[in-house]
Amino acid sequence: MMEPRNQVVQVRSFGGPDGLEVIDAPMPAAGPGEVRVHVLASGLEYTDVTIRRHLYAQTMRLRPPFVLGYDVVGEIDQLGEGVTGFRLGERVADMTVVGSNATYRTLRANDLVRVPPGIDPAEAATLILSWTTAYQLLHRTAQVQTGQRVLVQGAAGAVGQALLTLGRMAGLELWGTARGEHAGIVRELGATPIDYQHEDFTRVLPGGYDVVFDGVGEDDYRRSFAALKPGGLLCAYGYSANVQAERRLGSLLTWLVRVYAWRQVLSWLPGGKRLRLYSINLMRARHPAWFREDLERLFDMLATGAIRPHVAERISFDEITEAHRRLEAGSLAGKLVLCPDVGSLRDEETAATAREASVRIKRAQ
Repeated sequence: MMEPRNQVVQVRSFGGPDGLEVIDAPMPAAGPGEVRVHVLASGLEYTDVTIRRHLYAQTMRLRPPFVLGYDVVGEIDQLGEGVTGFRLGERVADMTVVGSNATYRTLRANDLVRVPPGIDPAEAATLILSWTTAYQLLHRTAQVQTGQRVLVQGAAGAVGQALLTLGRMAGLELWGTARGEHAGIVRELGATPIDYQHEDFTRVLPGGYDVVFDGVGEDDYRRSFAALKPGGLLCAYGYSANVQAERRLGSLLTWLVRVYAWRQVLSWLPGGKRLRLYSINLMRARHPAWFREDLERLFDMLATGAIRPHVAERISFDEITEAHRRLEAGSLAGKLVLCPDVGSLRDEETAATAREASVRIKRAQ
């Protein structure tokens, strides 16, 4: 029997997608309080781009080489000393920030959330970062109320689609900015599409929005802030427009501080508009029980068919570099998910097709 192979996606050097490499790594072993999982799915996030470009505050101390992978759904294949309450073969999930674009990895048992049996691991993986972010933005940060008018920036992306789906379930009136070719997706999710390349979203709704969710950060969030009604709330959770090859982490952090300070001053004015900065990691650190509760609720919604996240594509290790180029291009409608077993399954399908063709040829002879 062949020894299991552990491949990982490693950042060899900070910068573009060419700084990534897929290598064979030693097989990890579960230590005390840990489990080892065979990875079934690990999402590829735009946040991975910021980490790879050394523009993500939480990983600012990391230096190459290190392994990417913000989230993971895996099957337990080894229990460490002292681990109770879990069993071999059980499917679990965790948000790890790095280290999960791999075939095998270890996880702290105390951090795990069980994945209900029978659901697609790739769809489950989309919920860990993107959908939990959306759920917490809506219900923990903005505390939205039925009937509120809400604008979602980047509505065709993974978090954007989650915001629209969950926002519709919360009874919100929704608008979403996206490229023109993605208008159908936005409309299907129950929102009014706004083609940001040809329409001014600040003029679409007279009087302004109650809440704007912005993970883009274009123009220092100025236009999103301008689109709010007096007393409205801007929830900023990302800055993809500022992830540039030439920008350094220090200048990015300075920019964030300046943006926040400026918005705080404006909030003190009569009828002032408000800004809240959201980080899923800070939220989890402050309220660890919320993360577990919210992800478990989302898994239950997936298991019952109440939500259906869109997986743009399941990719193999061989497709990692190209996948990161697609992430940076920003034209994806949904989520790319690394499924380590996809490559071997495709090889088996190719071999089976070749065998069938050989049989047909022999019969024809």
